[in-house]
Amino acid sequence: METLFISLTHAVEGSAVIALGAAFVWGILSIILSPCHLSSIPLIVGFIGGQGKVSTARAFWTATLFSTGILVTIAVIGVVTSAAGRMMGDVGPWGNYLVACVFFLVGLYLFGWLPTPWTAPGQVGMRSKGLVAALILGLVFGIALGPCTFAYMAPILGVTFKLAQTNAIQAAAMLLAYGIGHCSVIVLAGTSTELVQRYLDWNEKSKGITILKSICGVLVIVGGIYLIYVAQH
Repeated sequence: METLFISLTHAVEGSAVIALGAAFVWGILSIILSPCHLSSIPLIVGFIGGQGKVSTARAFWTATLFSTGILVTIAVIGVVTSAAGRMMGDVGPWGNYLVACVFFLVGLYLFGWLPTPWTAPGQVGMRSKGLVAALILGLVFGIALGPCTFAYMAPILGVTFKLAQTNAIQAAAMLLAYGIGHCSVIVLAGTSTELVQRYLDWNEKSKGITILKSICGVLVIVGGIYLIYVAQH
């Protein structure tokens, strides 16, 4: 694993094409290899599963808005914390506590113990609220990911800050490639939820979707406990 990280670190300092590819791969690994980022997968899968039957396009945009919310928050936190002279992305333990609370609430919803306004039957504009809720969930979730994200972004940021002095376009492209790689795993997981629903002919009352939501609920709550543990150590 250490060899892989060293190889990718050297790759982002190579030619433009290799650097962009390495930045994209690094973005993917920042989700797969990070416990705090991995919790985003059951979160979005459970969220989309709780919407009932949805189209592929809607599942795709729901997951995309969720991941976009994460990236927006991370970018804002990076700018604010660095301007304040703190370690980039360090929001302190309260950020983790806030997101852990959101995790617990979403976990209770996935268990069916807590209704949410964007999925209540008969709600006017329910579909649009689902998309907005996905964006808001991503924005809140991104708060706790600051330290995790910037730890993985350190090699990319180091190269892009240096590169921006001579080639701002390539520097921006590398950050974009990292962001696309980072989001692609979340979007793929969210979109796959719809494919599984369609293949198994699940709806919001199916036993299969209930089991899936319960599993995601457990994983999300475990993710919340992990965030509290990290905040205290």
